[in-house]
Amino acid sequence: MVVGTPGDHEEVPVTFRDLMQQRWSCREFLPEPLDDASLTGLFATAQRTASWCNTQAWGVHLLGGEALAGFGKRLTEHVAEHPADLSPDVPLPAQYVGAFAERRRGAGFALYESLGIERGDHEARTAQMLRNFDGFGAPHLAIVTSDRDHGVYGAVDCGGYVANLMNAALDAGIASIAQGAIGMYAGKVRELLDLPEDRLVICGVALGRPAADHPVNGFRTERAALTDVVTEIRS
Repeated sequence: MVVGTPGDHEEVPVTFRDLMQQRWSCREFLPEPLDDASLTGLFATAQRTASWCNTQAWGVHLLGGEALAGFGKRLTEHVAEHPADLSPDVPLPAQYVGAFAERRRGAGFALYESLGIERGDHEARTAQMLRNFDGFGAPHLAIVTSDRDHGVYGAVDCGGYVANLMNAALDAGIASIAQGAIGMYAGKVRELLDLPEDRLVICGVALGRPAADHPVNGFRTERAALTDVVTEIRS
């Protein structure tokens, strides 16, 4: 990917560091599908992800068109009717405390503030939460699975795969968002996609062009200081 202003004689390469500074999660997409070449390029790049003993435990079901519309509708209806019917293949966090809880709350506040949703407006909050299950209107939704026998190692490898897929998308000017919420209802996802029992549902990744003017795409989350996460040991 290169950037430059109109009339420039020389385009400036964008480094990986630049991409990471620009990375964000899109929560409103334009409906137009991406072309096949662009999609193939993203997944070919992500396939180079490092994995435990090169096992490449990830698998992807890429939904689009009528298949995605039907999937999104049925999964959203299921969650709306049975919100507490969680069936994750990967255990959910036991709790969020301290800085983890603060970061989680901060992201939530920024999201709802961007949409003008008041704290007590439970109906609007629920409606926004349900957008997770139709991919926020994206034209493509990748459901990422892992081999059950690989357990946590396969899930970790899938995390690297998802990160590389989203970075490849950003490099191509394509928006994305990883959706752990989809993995919380793995049982319904497995039913809708007729997945075999040996596949663990990890998450979804929505892909498409961003609705740039939508207010939900205007906020950005913060990152912790390096001193909060990096412990340097030299002796």
